[in-house]
Amino acid sequence: MTSSTPQNRLARETSPYLLQHKDNPVHWWAWGPEALTEAKTTNRPILLSVGYAACHWCHVMAHESFEDPAVAAVMNELFVNIKVDREERPDIDAIYMRALHSLGEQGGWPLTMFLDSEARPFWGGTYFPPAPRYGRPAFSQVLREVSRVYAEERDKVTHNAGMLVDALNAREGGKATPMISDEVLADLTGRMVSAVDPVHGGLSGAPKFPQWSFFWLLWRGAIRYGHEAAKHAVDTTLTNICQGGIYDHLGGGFARYSVDERWLAPHFEKMLYDNALLIDLLCEAYRETGKELYARRIDETAGWVLREMIAEGGGFAASLDADSEGEEGKFYVWSKPEIVEVLGEADAEVFAEAYDVSEAGNWEGHTILNRLRNPVLGSAADETALAQMHAKLLARRAGRIRPGWDDKVLADWNGLMIAGLTHAARVFDRPEWLRAAATAFGFIVQHMEKDGRLFHSWRAGQAKVPGTASDYANMIWGALRLLQATNEGAFLTAAERWCATLDKHFWVADGGGYAFTADDTPDVIVRMRGAHDDATPNANAVMITNLVALGLLTGKPEYLERAEAIPQAFAADLGKNTLGHCGLLAGFYDLLAPQHVVVINPAATAADTPGTDQTAAPLARAMFKLSLPGAVQQVVTEPSSGPAGFPVPGPLAGKTALDSQPTAYACLGPQCSPPVTEADALLEVLRGQRGAPST
Repeated sequence: MTSSTPQNRLARETSPYLLQHKDNPVHWWAWGPEALTEAKTTNRPILLSVGYAACHWCHVMAHESFEDPAVAAVMNELFVNIKVDREERPDIDAIYMRALHSLGEQGGWPLTMFLDSEARPFWGGTYFPPAPRYGRPAFSQVLREVSRVYAEERDKVTHNAGMLVDALNAREGGKATPMISDEVLADLTGRMVSAVDPVHGGLSGAPKFPQWSFFWLLWRGAIRYGHEAAKHAVDTTLTNICQGGIYDHLGGGFARYSVDERWLAPHFEKMLYDNALLIDLLCEAYRETGKELYARRIDETAGWVLREMIAEGGGFAASLDADSEGEEGKFYVWSKPEIVEVLGEADAEVFAEAYDVSEAGNWEGHTILNRLRNPVLGSAADETALAQMHAKLLARRAGRIRPGWDDKVLADWNGLMIAGLTHAARVFDRPEWLRAAATAFGFIVQHMEKDGRLFHSWRAGQAKVPGTASDYANMIWGALRLLQATNEGAFLTAAERWCATLDKHFWVADGGGYAFTADDTPDVIVRMRGAHDDATPNANAVMITNLVALGLLTGKPEYLERAEAIPQAFAADLGKNTLGHCGLLAGFYDLLAPQHVVVINPAATAADTPGTDQTAAPLARAMFKLSLPGAVQQVVTEPSSGPAGFPVPGPLAGKTALDSQPTAYACLGPQCSPPVTEADALLEVLRGQRGAPST
């Protein structure tokens, strides 16, 4: 033994998830060189347990096994036990989750993997019960058998580990060229519609996740090809998500997923990334439909973010737990008697009719508030009355014991929320949302960047873990959104700085594409490289859109060249699994039709927020009165300059305001429209540009 007295070492960590386990009788290590050295020195296998603070089944396994002295004794005797917060170390989670998939197992959390002393995986699973059930062996049985195999059948362990590492390093072969064409994408749009539940929305079956990448791609196809069935599929999905139990009708915000096909019963944890992505997609849908339901849900969810998800210093916190008082969903569910007690008999009946409240309840004897029976909003008077009831029930709920709050600040998730909130601020003219996004951005730059390199996670005054490709890609997305909203040159400078870091440390020279980890990340056994969809957008997919936008904003051809290289790098993967790469395919639209819309407002002063000067307001607002997915949209004060005085590049060069009045230009690739001074005329131009060319 290298350590003097075995002990649980998690108390020194900052991750709320790791701190949840600091009092376990398990001798936990955090991931790091000390733990790996311990495994080598003692010749014991590693038990790697990966989860996150808001994970219900992680809590279950912790209570059943990690808090049990008898189970802990077996773990301590036979293994070096390492606990990882998947949100703090998404690179570690990605490696070992992919290894589990290579074993033919379905992934999920808690992730339980067994590694050799070189940190190579050789077997694993997810949740294991304390006694045999659910068709799974008891956790203690698993521990003893894995230890036996490791001691007595080392050749088998070495063979399995080698095969899994080979699988992790494998890449799709071939030099295929991706077919980026309107014909292919239009056909795909039609085929995607058939995968959508026509009644409830979402992908057919249960459980149901928001599946942002899928529905973002479907929405882009709906807009470009005028595909009404695709538009309807997205609208049905968003309507049911907004009116289902997956939405918190009192406090705002969306849960991570629904366990049923109707969006009724959520897995109650609330994640920052889901809410960021849904805000953004709802904004795009609202721009097209003007649907009041979407406006309300955006407003309420942004309100929840600003009220409950601001961490110390102004960054956005990661998540709220599913559990409180040891029970999933207890904070959120209701009984009819309690609603009557708060609202009185008459109002309670009105509320019960609207929100599916009954004596028997709709979920395990309780009621999850939802409006799925009649998702259409009522009259303005009816909705105002319901809002007053909401306020009373929310005040009552505030007295309950709250779910755990994971207040660590993650650069990648913050980038998503910065982008989403900035978009919403422009659509709805909400300067407080823009300020919150800019504050979070400033926090990341001040506390989570050093010498052009981002850290992934920050909490309790400590920035930790090297940034991943997603940290850079998502923060670039946020920077570009803030740049378009403010014209402040610092946002462009940051975006270009982070692009340079991605190119230097993440681009894979011999295959193309961005790896998930940098070339100097010290403690990963492989550098994962892929463009497949996950719960959050893939960095390679996000970077296509970012790079196209940077090319439009700066006129530098190298950005567009790099954007075009990304699909080439993953052409073989696309050919094998097209719908596993929806995010990447969505980026193709920006390569096909890069769109840049600029309103020149010569009457504005330097002190004006772009678009707020009333002389330009009609044109500036018109840009947001229909969906323009992927478009760069700006209001500039001088006819000859872009952000903070930078020259306007490309086809916009030399464009001027017509007769010194606010003037818009809409450019598609190298071609710009004639100058436009009327809002309706601008909308007509934009409708024409966003559609695919007729064949």
